[in-house]
Amino acid sequence: MNIEMAMEKGNRMEFLLKGGSTSFANLLRRFGMGQVPVYAIDSVTFYENSSAMFDEYIAHRIGQVPLVSDTAGKAKDEILLTLEASGPSTVYTKELKSSDSKIKSALDNIPLLKLLEGQNLRLEAKARQGIGRTHAKWQAGLIAYEALDGKEFKFKTETFMQLEPREFLAAAADQIITRCEELDGKLSDVKKKED
Repeated sequence: MNIEMAMEKGNRMEFLLKGGSTSFANLLRRFGMGQVPVYAIDSVTFYENSSAMFDEYIAHRIGQVPLVSDTAGKAKDEILLTLEASGPSTVYTKELKSSDSKIKSALDNIPLLKLLEGQNLRLEAKARQGIGRTHAKWQAGLIAYEALDGKEFKFKTETFMQLEPREFLAAAADQIITRCEELDGKLSDVKKKED
């Protein structure tokens, strides 16, 4: 199998995969979109909200904020983010303060809401790792491919800023390898029981 890089810029990457099969191309696409673990805000506790927005609405918006993810993190790790703001102002994602400097908002300029004079917002949010198959907030990016002549596939990849495109594809490959090793282990157990 060979890869020829066509374009790599920011959160996007295009490459040509030569010598692969349709089933392998689809495996890479599915694992990239559904099995790569990334951090996302999963729960929000409000201590004060005098804005015109309901707590649930704000929690939903905050839950969709892409967080830069550390691939070395563990599934049980919980990262605390806090936000305190007073009006009049527009509250942006850069105001989310993380307990871990590696896990933070991927983009600082996403507006969350506007506060008017005398309105305040104070909350704590907990981020944890998850996978896109469970909920879209944990989806690390998109992968699409086009089958060309022979065994060639043109891939287009776009991350949602949590990971760099190469890191995203490497994490998908790692998940595929892990699943294959699990299967191999299960098959070894079955063979031993039959002997």
